[in-house]
Amino acid sequence: MEGLLSIPALLVIAILGASGVKVTSGGRSLLVERLGRYDRQLQPGLSFVLPGLERVVSNQSLKERVLDIAPQKCITRDNVSITVDAVVYWQLLEHAKAHYAVDDLQAAMVNLVLTQIRAEMGKLDLDQTFTTRQDVNEMLLRELDQATDPWGVKVTRVELRDIMPSPGVQQAMEMQMSAEREKRAAVLRSEGLREAEVNAARGRAEAVLLDAEAQAQQQEMLAKARALAAGELARLIDSSPSGSEALRLLLARDWITMGEELSNAKGGSVLMVDPQSPASLLTALRGLQKG
Repeated sequence: MEGLLSIPALLVIAILGASGVKVTSGGRSLLVERLGRYDRQLQPGLSFVLPGLERVVSNQSLKERVLDIAPQKCITRDNVSITVDAVVYWQLLEHAKAHYAVDDLQAAMVNLVLTQIRAEMGKLDLDQTFTTRQDVNEMLLRELDQATDPWGVKVTRVELRDIMPSPGVQQAMEMQMSAEREKRAAVLRSEGLREAEVNAARGRAEAVLLDAEAQAQQQEMLAKARALAAGELARLIDSSPSGSEALRLLLARDWITMGEELSNAKGGSVLMVDPQSPASLLTALRGLQKG
């Protein structure tokens, strides 16, 4: 800076005057024309322009900028009207191209973005516009970057912000979602009832099975006990002289009960035993033990 403000530089400034001195800040670009033709692009710092012969025709930022796209109506492939808005991030890479290739750069970019958005929405059904938003963003980025390349512009990112169907379509979508939720709830309730009924039936079947097994075990144990008692009683009668008297007393006590049970039986054979004859009882008991 000290070199630029040396005595020769000061003399140049004095000769050219204030209109001939240009200071370009960082991140910006100035285009200079000489006698109506593009001459050069001023670099950041102090520059000089010849008054009357040269003039600055454009002063633009080289930083990344944001282009806000207002909500626009689009028609999907299934003829549903939606409103879409977006935001585009872009950067000016070649100032001269942007200035001389297109008259109004920002207006041209807005119209290009709107055209591309309408074209992409027209390729999708309504449901796809919500589920494939990221894919649409990437496709728009590629197409816009390619289309703006002749203008010296680099599109860095495209984001669809809101996709809003018409009020009638929104109401229909809400009703559809409500119906689907009710359907899922009904299915879950029916599955729960079916599972409960299956569990109850399984429990009843297991209870019947356990009861049958218990009765079978009880009958088996009773039969074994009777056979064991008959064998033990027969052994006592054979081994004890007083066994006949003891047996006669036992039979006298239970004879009435046995008679009532036999008389009430629906069918079967009746075994007649003389209570006064231990030998006949012994023969009957041994027959039961063998059976």
